[in-house]
Amino acid sequence: MPTFKLNGKPLAYFAAFSHHIGFYPLPSTAKEFKKELLAYKTGKGSVQFPLDQPIPYDLISKMVAFRLKENSKD
Repeated sequence: MPTFKLNGKPLAYFAAFSHHIGFYPLPSTAKEFKKELLAYKTGKGSVQFPLDQPIPYDLISKMVAFRLKENSKD
């Protein structure tokens, strides 16, 4: 699964499926953005962005920025 990393630590994973894009920003990020993700199917650390809807690039950018801050603390 493709992964974006910084300093050897994962920021987010992603995968393409027949009906959605799977985005895996890790559980802490999903928890932090719980309200913003209510419109999407989610799991412990995953989000499904349906292919028949616009991809929320601004939200994804905010989640990756959150992960950048988390990774810089470690």
